[in-house]
Amino acid sequence: MLYSNSISSHVLNTMIQDTLYSNKWNLVKPLSHNVHQFHGTSATCHFTGKDISRSKSKKLCSQQGSAATATMAVHGKDTNERYAVVTGANKGIGLETVRQLAIAGVTVILTARNDKRGTDAVASLALPNVIFHQLDVLDDKSVQSLVDFISKKFGRLDILVNNAGASGVAVDEDSLRAMKIDPTSWLSGQAMNAVQGVIKTSYHTAKECLDTNYYGVKRVTEGLLPLLELSTNGGRIVNVSSLRSELRRIPSEQIREELGDIESLTEQRIDKIVDSFFHDLKHDMLEANGWSMMLPAYSISKATLNAYTRVLAKKYPNMCINCVHPGYVDTDINWHTGTMTVEEGAKGSVLLALLPDGGPTGCYFDRTEVAEF
Repeated sequence: MLYSNSISSHVLNTMIQDTLYSNKWNLVKPLSHNVHQFHGTSATCHFTGKDISRSKSKKLCSQQGSAATATMAVHGKDTNERYAVVTGANKGIGLETVRQLAIAGVTVILTARNDKRGTDAVASLALPNVIFHQLDVLDDKSVQSLVDFISKKFGRLDILVNNAGASGVAVDEDSLRAMKIDPTSWLSGQAMNAVQGVIKTSYHTAKECLDTNYYGVKRVTEGLLPLLELSTNGGRIVNVSSLRSELRRIPSEQIREELGDIESLTEQRIDKIVDSFFHDLKHDMLEANGWSMMLPAYSISKATLNAYTRVLAKKYPNMCINCVHPGYVDTDINWHTGTMTVEEGAKGSVLLALLPDGGPTGCYFDRTEVAEF
């Protein structure tokens, strides 16, 4: 049964870090100079399993951390072995997520749309517990092919990392690089006016973005959920999000309230918000109706992804289902304007993929720290 506990983010972060930083692979270390910290705020998260008091929360997570480490250390095809899927994993954060999970003893299915890029990525890792399977998140048949493969070979799935993504814009990369925009301006959104001439949103690029980042995640997740429900660990779903998803960045109070109202959120309501976005985009009404104008399609795709994460967490209370902003990482999706390494960027996804039983669910993380939606 799922319970809602409103606890300080400091307490929650301490619980999670104490549980996972002690694992023997030492994969998830605090990024003391990079990690966003909360000061005097609280976040409402859910925990899988039984209800626990705040005073017992840290102790329980620490105890379960030892069990989780023991589970990850077991090799061989038995109930203790873990199987994971990482989408969009032929490069960048996805590829590094695969590497870190594999080093932790997880059997990882690296997926990519392009066969050659996927097989080359597996070869570059040279890890015996990483295999490739083609996946196009926009294609129902491709998703079903992956489902059938996992069902026949492994019989279940323990971890799903929805990493595949699209930017939702067309970019003149040479002109963008020549502008040498300060990273702080990117993160704050102040760069919006400066880059309007070189970063452009069209209906086509926006549709590709929402189809990938929101509907694609739903398609893959819904296809794999029956296998995740068979997990001996309860199943873990990690949706890779972005700081652009944060509700405080959306000018419209109505949109913020609709996406933030967890009590009334449903998939149908989220879909209607997406429909409204496309209506306003088509009629050149995005700014007038209060949508984010900094990467508008990308921003709403990640905000709706976060909302879907929360709905899914309520629907499947025995799983740990969370979303994470990986940080401002140097990757293709931000045209290599980021300042963090992929090794740093993958840590949040890996942390959430390896959560022990009773861990948080329905939460948004800024890297390895719980944050406000």
